[in-house]
Amino acid sequence: MNVDVQLALLLWGTLVGLDLVSVPQIMIARPLVAGAGAGLILGDLQTGLRLGVLFELFQLDILPVGAARYPEYGPATVAAVSAGHLFVGPLSLGVGAVVGLFVGMVGGMAIHAMRRRTARAIQRAAPKLEAGDAPALIRVHVGGIVRDGLRAAVVTATGLALAWAARIVLAGALTSRGAGLLAAAAVGAGIAAGTAGALRLTGHGPNLRWFAVGLTGGAIAAWLR
Repeated sequence: MNVDVQLALLLWGTLVGLDLVSVPQIMIARPLVAGAGAGLILGDLQTGLRLGVLFELFQLDILPVGAARYPEYGPATVAAVSAGHLFVGPLSLGVGAVVGLFVGMVGGMAIHAMRRRTARAIQRAAPKLEAGDAPALIRVHVGGIVRDGLRAAVVTATGLALAWAARIVLAGALTSRGAGLLAAAAVGAGIAAGTAGALRLTGHGPNLRWFAVGLTGGAIAAWLR
């Protein structure tokens, strides 16, 4: 295990987790960007992009607004790329997807727990906030960012540990056929989630027609290539 690389992945996953809601909100929390960054850190951009695209499909079925509960696919993609990098062929995609989906659920639960703690902090500071106490407002705001950073770091560290555990458990356990089936299941689930999310966003009418045109054009371009 290269400690420097793992620390870099931990830092990247923490920044990705912060970007979802807190700071700096520059879209690095998107799975494609998070995966590409993790791939560059590992020197395996191809795996990073593959898993980034896969988790973008899952992300399409998520609408992160209000108090909705949803998986967090940013740090999860970093963990998925770390896991996929340890394998070759279809097993890389399949194991990465399994690790990432699990970490995504852990991240979603961590976000919910953090929101509850932040709500309690706001309630405790409510009298000062209502009185216009600027330092109290700053403390509440900074405290929320710090809690989110710690949450993202814990989720990422959990994912990186799970990636290494997957290597130990699955290295010789899956046959090539099993690896292929696992990868096919992961891709199929991603396509299904992405399609459902895209259709929900486009709705009916002109948007749906343009979506069909774009999908057909993309399929033709991929076939010609």
